[in-house]
Amino acid sequence: MKKKYFINANIIDPHNSINENGGMIIDENGRIEAIGKKVNTNNLPTREKPIDLKGKYIIPGLVDMRVFVGEPGYEYKENFRTLSNAALSGGVTSVVTMPNTDPIIDNVSIVDFLKRRGRDKSKINIFPCASLTQNIEGNNMTEFGLLAKKGIIAFTDGIKTIQNTSLMSKIMSSAKDLDCLIMQHAEDYHLSKNGMINSGIIATKLGLSGIPDIAERIIIERDLVLLDKIKCRYHISQLSSAKSVDVIKERKNDVKFTCGVSINNLSLNENDIGDFKTFLKLSPPLRKEEDREVLVQGLKDKTIDVIVSDHKPEDEESKRLTFSQAATGASGIETLLSLSLELYHNGSVKLETIIRALTSNPAKILRINKGNLTIGNEADFCIVDLDKPWIVKKESLISKSKNTSIEDKKLQGKVTNTFVKGKELFTI
Repeated sequence: MKKKYFINANIIDPHNSINENGGMIIDENGRIEAIGKKVNTNNLPTREKPIDLKGKYIIPGLVDMRVFVGEPGYEYKENFRTLSNAALSGGVTSVVTMPNTDPIIDNVSIVDFLKRRGRDKSKINIFPCASLTQNIEGNNMTEFGLLAKKGIIAFTDGIKTIQNTSLMSKIMSSAKDLDCLIMQHAEDYHLSKNGMINSGIIATKLGLSGIPDIAERIIIERDLVLLDKIKCRYHISQLSSAKSVDVIKERKNDVKFTCGVSINNLSLNENDIGDFKTFLKLSPPLRKEEDREVLVQGLKDKTIDVIVSDHKPEDEESKRLTFSQAATGASGIETLLSLSLELYHNGSVKLETIIRALTSNPAKILRINKGNLTIGNEADFCIVDLDKPWIVKKESLISKSKNTSIEDKKLQGKVTNTFVKGKELFTI
């Protein structure tokens, strides 16, 4: 590989506190040799022709902490090849995959298979999760120790929640002993049973059963009480309500934990569902505009640590049904950054805060050396035209499934190039 020289870029790397105009040098091994304002035409070999980015932004490759991939079992919805191509188009170079496959990722042999498939088919960094419980049934714990030794970086039941308090206590104790990360999808089944959208006026108007925000809050409060006694690594996958954010603010000084939010809940509200738009049937559900505003403020004041895409590809047949029968979830990895940039362009959140929530914060929580532009590290990064306008068209999406929640939405800001280990793997 030849050395690459980039100049005249706006570089943002929250991990290394870089926010300046400068350049970057990638060495023959695909690693970062130099970065920052000292890299300019005056300091480069005269024989080299640097790439002038003309003010575009260089940021670390995004780390998406919540991605569903169809392999194994649901390859017709998504596979590692299509996932990685879709991710690269959105500047995502590392993903944490959920265990809700067929079979479930709950034993060592399945992990070995998953890692081989990821290595052979994927162009990005794959970090698989295993389930908290066997077959995600919420009854018996998986073998945390054996799975962690195989490279599993976190444990979650994905779209399911540990309902049994006694079992959750045992899981936390094991996680503490083995220093494992637990990621919880917070939803009380008894309170949310048969619910499809946020409980409120819109649900009543559409004649749909609702999911009250207390279903989320009650699990969060229970887990934080347990966490106060059993101090393990604990992460709340997605917040969706203002009251949940209030609980987080109250407890963050007393108990050590982290939390995330889906870009869907930061950008949309229950009114967007309109007349039964099944592509907006999500979990957690879209809630009121007041909830969305509090979530944005929570990101702004760093109460919320991470933004995720909650990329859940579903084939069209699973979505072109009545609302009650339609599958839950939306494809979102390709639009994650651009949709997040809306919060910057409308003045809600600082650019550096958004980039931190998409790069260095998730990497820190996961304890992986990604999401930064440190000298000597593999050059995983993307180039972004912050002002480039574009319109989301499902036929233009690279993901195998086209169930985007923001069809025809006008966005500002687009990834133009993505590099993994110094190799350019996407360009528009």
